[in-house]
Amino acid sequence: MNPNAKTHIENLLSNMTTLPGIYKMLGKDGELLYVGKAKNLKNRISSYFVKTIEHPKTQALVSRIYDI
Repeated sequence: MNPNAKTHIENLLSNMTTLPGIYKMLGKDGELLYVGKAKNLKNRISSYFVKTIEHPKTQALVSRIYDI
């Protein structure tokens, strides 16, 4: 993941709500990569950025995320 994107996402997560909601993951050029829903947005989105993600499809997605 791009260091600038990582810092941006860390800032987003630190201010994110724990309420239910919908999230969009966007690529470098603003292309839509994924849409998800969660009962707790902060917990769900944070789960993508832990070091223990094993599924190759999820790893590929996370490597392309520039914004949420």
